[in-house]
Amino acid sequence: MREPAASSLFAVLPRAFTPTRLALLGLALGIASWLAACGKSAEAQGGPPPAMPVSVAPAVQRSVSDNEEFSGRLEATEFVELRPRVAGTIDRVHFVDGALVTKGQLLFTIDPRPFAAAAAQAESQLVAARARADLASSELARAQKLLDSKAVSRQEFDQLSSGSRTSEADIKAAEAALRASRLNIEYAAVRAPIAGRVSRANVTAGNLVNEQVVLTSIAGVSRVYAYFDGSEQTYLRIKAAGEKAPAVRMGLANEAGFPHAGKVDFVDNRLNPQTGAIRMRASFDNAKGQFTPGLAAKLTMATSAPYTAVMVPERAIGTDQSKKFVYVVGEGGQPQFREIKPGALVEGMRVVQNGSVKPGENVIVDGLQRVIPGMPVAPQVLKVDEKGMPIFPAPAAGPKG
Repeated sequence: MREPAASSLFAVLPRAFTPTRLALLGLALGIASWLAACGKSAEAQGGPPPAMPVSVAPAVQRSVSDNEEFSGRLEATEFVELRPRVAGTIDRVHFVDGALVTKGQLLFTIDPRPFAAAAAQAESQLVAARARADLASSELARAQKLLDSKAVSRQEFDQLSSGSRTSEADIKAAEAALRASRLNIEYAAVRAPIAGRVSRANVTAGNLVNEQVVLTSIAGVSRVYAYFDGSEQTYLRIKAAGEKAPAVRMGLANEAGFPHAGKVDFVDNRLNPQTGAIRMRASFDNAKGQFTPGLAAKLTMATSAPYTAVMVPERAIGTDQSKKFVYVVGEGGQPQFREIKPGALVEGMRVVQNGSVKPGENVIVDGLQRVIPGMPVAPQVLKVDEKGMPIFPAPAAGPKG
């Protein structure tokens, strides 16, 4: 019996099973078989994914004070614009520009010859005045004897007495003129009124100067001031603390942290009504000369009395929109979300103000991005230093080439 042709075979199948529909049905059956095989393979390989590794460190409890940071500018405690006290010609400059000078050191010499001549003239005038006074005194003594015998009139005696007193006054005037002349000779030697660092010489030898000319300037360097502006709240906290001289620490632009210690020695007598700030000043020792007036400085100052607080590393804190949080790893490696209220930052450690973290609880300091809510983690507890900062292990050395 002859087999039916292909066209006849398709003809006997139901109308719904066309060749195209049969191909689609086979493809769907194949996909279903593949998915079932994958599910069996996953079940054969194990259960839930492994716990992700994270680094944790314990929260610490320390005694801290609230600190605020400020920007300031250094200024010299003493600053002098050196001007001559007498007019004359600069004879010599006795210092090197920018050098350190001591109090009383000779810096400029003004030609002293005119002042020496004036002193000699004043001295001769004093000698003449004393001679006239001696003569007047002798004449007054003779007149006194003659007056007793009524050989001279009372009027003549009074005139001689007046002349004697005038001679005494002339002596005092001549002595004052001589002192002034000698003082001008001293002023011709221009000396440093304070110890410090001298600027450059604004005039050189041969220039005619007077009392209006600035010869140079000197800045005291034994101590420096750092001026900064504090807010009204800062001022009120300092006043409430009751400390007469709050401690301040300072760092320069090229220094990490605040390595230099000083004291607030001045608070202005009023707040600026436009800015709401008050000018403050801190004093720092500059015996080593490392501070130069005019440098920018960053300052930090405690604005509260010491209190006990729980602190966590700054790097452990995450941000969720406007919220700050940490993850605490509890029993079984389960991370717990804790919203915190951050306080002062002290040496890399942040104060937790709302009590959501207890001392000794382990917070995640590395691997926050690996935390999946509801999934446990594999914590590695790190050691901490005396400040509470975690100590991360050194990276393993790679194979030598």
